Amino acid sequence: MELHRRIRSAPVGFDAVRTEFDLPTGYPEAAVTEARDAIDAFAGLRRDRTDLEFVTIDPPGAMDLDQAVRLTRTATGFTLHYAIADVAAVVRPDGALAAETRARGQTYYLPDGSVPLHPPVLSEGTASLLPDVDRPVALWTVDLDEHAAPRSYRVERALIRSRARLDYAGVQAAADAGTLPAAIAALPEFGALRIEAGLARGAIALRLPAQSVVADDGASGHWRLVLEPRTAADDWNEQVSLLVGMCAARIMLDAEAPVGLLRTMPAPPGSAVAAMRRTAAALGVAWPAELPVGRVLAALDPNTPAGLVLNSEATTLLRGAAYRPFGVDGAPATPPDDPAHSGLGAPYAHVTAPLRRLSDRFTTEICLARCAAAEIPAWVRTGLTAAADSMKRSDTVANRVDRACVDHTEASLLAPRVGAEFEAVVLREASDTKPAEIFIADPPILAACTGEPPEGARIRARLTRADPSARTVTFGYPA
Repeated sequence: MELHRRIRSAPVGFDAVRTEFDLPTGYPEAAVTEARDAIDAFAGLRRDRTDLEFVTIDPPGAMDLDQAVRLTRTATGFTLHYAIADVAAVVRPDGALAAETRARGQTYYLPDGSVPLHPPVLSEGTASLLPDVDRPVALWTVDLDEHAAPRSYRVERALIRSRARLDYAGVQAAADAGTLPAAIAALPEFGALRIEAGLARGAIALRLPAQSVVADDGASGHWRLVLEPRTAADDWNEQVSLLVGMCAARIMLDAEAPVGLLRTMPAPPGSAVAAMRRTAAALGVAWPAELPVGRVLAALDPNTPAGLVLNSEATTLLRGAAYRPFGVDGAPATPPDDPAHSGLGAPYAHVTAPLRRLSDRFTTEICLARCAAAEIPAWVRTGLTAAADSMKRSDTVANRVDRACVDHTEASLLAPRVGAEFEAVVLREASDTKPAEIFIADPPILAACTGEPPEGARIRARLTRADPSARTVTFGYPA
């Protein structure tokens, strides 16, 4: 039993990661005071929709709840109500809180706690869409046809009350049992239709195992690696957010004088797709010429060697994501010539997570103004380019922080086992510039491997190095 414990958990600290990336350790007093004393600047202008039954769907234990959903089946399709925390209503554009969020850009998540974009008194309290309390929101209403294609959409300021806080596993269990709450009873059908619509647009969804660092309940201060189980409910709920983001992009792009901030991604180069086709052929995966990448990946079992390898290689297709402001000072006067996000097959904007992402406060205000035929607030016009810059910078930091935490945990977990052999699948063979990459299921690790293991093969690899201070792990083949 003690050996089992050493293999699966290790004492790990993440303060060094915070220091390395200069993450804030506290919140300025002036900003906290503003957050604590914040009042709804639009209280008298809201539409009362507390009669509608909303629920939230988030990871277990989450308190910064940005979104609440209500999805109903109609005689001709669906009606989606999606309530987003109205952060702009409680953050003064010229205040200390606005300045601090501009510096942070987004919430950073580490295994032992987050570095929040907003003070918890706001993000986990008065602005969070917690159940059984009235909350000010930006309320999206999307009317959809029987194929879940949007016919009309709008956003307005409203007051809502969530009825329940749900998590993905619970939603999946209720769906399997046929006991989903009325507010989301149509979610499985809607989600399946939207996923199919995405594949028809050429969307590409990766299904690689997602590593996560979680506390080991059996040992204080110990952490372990797990593969996050992704349920169909995760995919259904994701489709709600993606749909609203695509509607927001269209509102920005279709205005007479377009102003906005898009999340874009260029189409993958033909050479990358050709390389992936060669890999598929080598693995014996049939790929008809007319079949797009997204449908090939969707048809694969990600737990097989071929599924793992091709999903891994597909990451080379989804590169170059950017925040693209337009129509304001410091940005192009017109939208980009290609405004699409190639991973989604459509133009897209972030609008659904303003408690955790700076950009969403700005983009939501643009959409609210357009739908109300009102002027876009001056603070949005003057601050949009800076918000885009903050998101670009903080995205890079967030990705590096997440990788550093996983790498540090991997090395700490494996340090006592240098010399041991592990079963692995080869995700990518060695090149002139990079070693091979392998996936080990227990503990779940993606790592470099020296030697020349054949791509897609199941092998035994020997752990040759695990250095927590350098956050590096290396395996060797043959074992």
